[in-house]
Amino acid sequence: MRILGVIPARYGSSRFPGKPLIDLKGKTMIQRVYEGAQQSTMLTDLVVATDDERIFAEVLRFGGKVCMTATHHQTGTDRCAEVIATLSENYDVVINIQGDEPLVNPMQLDSLLAAFHDPSVDIATLASRSIEEADLINPNRIKLVVNHKHHALYFSRSAVPNFANAKGKPLEVYPYLRHIGLYAYRSDVLSEISQLKPTELEQVESLEQLRWLYYGYSIKVIETDIETPNIDVPEDVAKVMGFL
Repeated sequence: MRILGVIPARYGSSRFPGKPLIDLKGKTMIQRVYEGAQQSTMLTDLVVATDDERIFAEVLRFGGKVCMTATHHQTGTDRCAEVIATLSENYDVVINIQGDEPLVNPMQLDSLLAAFHDPSVDIATLASRSIEEADLINPNRIKLVVNHKHHALYFSRSAVPNFANAKGKPLEVYPYLRHIGLYAYRSDVLSEISQLKPTELEQVESLEQLRWLYYGYSIKVIETDIETPNIDVPEDVAKVMGFL
């Protein structure tokens, strides 16, 4: 099985412009993400996908592979789809690696990719049972529910299931799951979902994976107890520096 790792990296983040190029103890964030992902035992190739010349030049500087992509992409999924469409090599699976996690754990990548040994899996993502009661009402913490085969039924910024009628504390009466935004797709499925029209459902929740569910694609959910801190805003840098 040939697997391509893609690290989407934008310069123009609204909350932290230029964050792929910030210095983290002598290395840029994009370099740390790249070197961490390289340690995965399952990746055939790894490439950064960017729309910015500065990030492009930085990846070349540290010896990584990089692909220039269009500026109009709304999601990392769309950027990954452009990469797979332009490369001459063929890959069975593509994994979308978050470009804002400089402490990326290769074992986390491998656990997600192992799902594709099952030929019925088209899309896979991660979830964790490490969740606090405050997370249930925090719209920045995505929750999800799964069926008996551990396929996603729904993702939400609200608590799912709703606990208004729960007799007892929510976390004591239901095994809530918190989504970890790492995705992998079979290459043909990635090409298909990138062509789907946006839906009202995804727009009201602002969650692109709801588009895939709406159109009938299944998403395998792999549970993990591995989680690494990401950098969304400048205040997150100190937390990551502490680990480094």
